[in-house]
Amino acid sequence: MPGNESAENYLETILILSQKLPVVRSVDIATELNFKKSSVSVAMKKLRENGHIVVSPEGYISLTSSGKQIADQIYERHTLLSSWLERLGVDSKVAAEDACRIEHVISSESFEAIKQHIK
Repeated sequence: MPGNESAENYLETILILSQKLPVVRSVDIATELNFKKSSVSVAMKKLRENGHIVVSPEGYISLTSSGKQIADQIYERHTLLSSWLERLGVDSKVAAEDACRIEHVISSESFEAIKQHIK
């Protein structure tokens, strides 16, 4: 795990976009996150150097197995935590925002305990 909230958010966004779009490009990520394309390009370079993504000659971005593992873990945390908070009565927008912050700092042990408790 990179342990970097920004990297984790980018990987999660690539995962989500790859489920909605035939191909994922930097411009798609920039649009989704409302970031400048230049900022996304810098982040993609770091993710590529760390072996979490590959970029085709056409500019299509794909997750590597390590990138997908991280993205899947963050996405699972996000969806479970946000739905749990909503069931507790938290507004859906607030729940999603809080889950986005919690998903990066919660330990695996605590997350697994919450997951087991919810089931």
